[in-house]
Amino acid sequence: MTGTSHRFSSPQNSASTGASSALRKPDWLKRSLPIAAQAGFDEVQKLLDRSQLSTVCHSARCPNQSECWGCRTATFLLMGPICTRACRFCHVTTGQPAPLDSDEPNRLARAVRDLGLRHAVLTSVDRDDVPDGGAEHFARCIEAIHDTTPETTVEALIPDFGGDAAALDRIASSRPTILGHNVETVERLTPAVRDRRATYRISLDVLAHFRRFAPSIRTKSSLMLGLGETNTEIAACFDDLRAVGTSILTLGQYLQPSPFHLKVERFVPPDEFERLKAEALELGFDAVAAGPLVRSSYRAGELAAE
Repeated sequence: MTGTSHRFSSPQNSASTGASSALRKPDWLKRSLPIAAQAGFDEVQKLLDRSQLSTVCHSARCPNQSECWGCRTATFLLMGPICTRACRFCHVTTGQPAPLDSDEPNRLARAVRDLGLRHAVLTSVDRDDVPDGGAEHFARCIEAIHDTTPETTVEALIPDFGGDAAALDRIASSRPTILGHNVETVERLTPAVRDRRATYRISLDVLAHFRRFAPSIRTKSSLMLGLGETNTEIAACFDDLRAVGTSILTLGQYLQPSPFHLKVERFVPPDEFERLKAEALELGFDAVAAGPLVRSSYRAGELAAE
């Protein structure tokens, strides 16, 4: 199993790569792990090591890893830690993944049980090397949790599966409570920010598919800010997401995970996130989490309860 380092050609539009002229992080982006949370963090680390499970918290260098693990929760990264795509914002390793692990659903379900999770959040790498993109495997992971801890609600943050309707239907058949798929950025910046196979319109089509064919499943999406988007483009993205029935939205600050990734164009202050949250709620989103350190699965159980 081999991975490749992230080496990108110069992206177009406002987003850019490189470490030169890096902006200094403002105080509102600095945080530390409370001493009381260390025990929970260590427990989650040991369980993940024992279960041979990956998390997006670690693989994507999430700034909330310490907080979430300290609270004895994590966002599981299915189908291995290596992705077949190379999005310019993401720290997950790009390369040739190992074959799918048929025992992963069972180990995952036991980990969810052992952590006592009432709301489990699952995401995955892209697996363009697998005919169905890994949809069957992802669905089996959801079903294993249903079988082991029926009281646990499941939030599935899925890749686009190339927009394949059969793959999306297989995910729907596994009955996630919430279906997440991220547009990540505004339409103009998508070619510069995401892998060429991940288009803005395909992402909207994925969300629209569940509105049409699985309306009982609530849909969720996420937008990173600070990449050079304008207020007009953000508003247009909100409208597009509402038009395809998206009911839950998260907004967070993009942070450059390495010198090889896109640079931060701007640090968005907390009060601007609050303004955008109010605008999104006015448009009809059921629940919105917005803030510099908010991520797709940040306090997902609380947001789902709204």
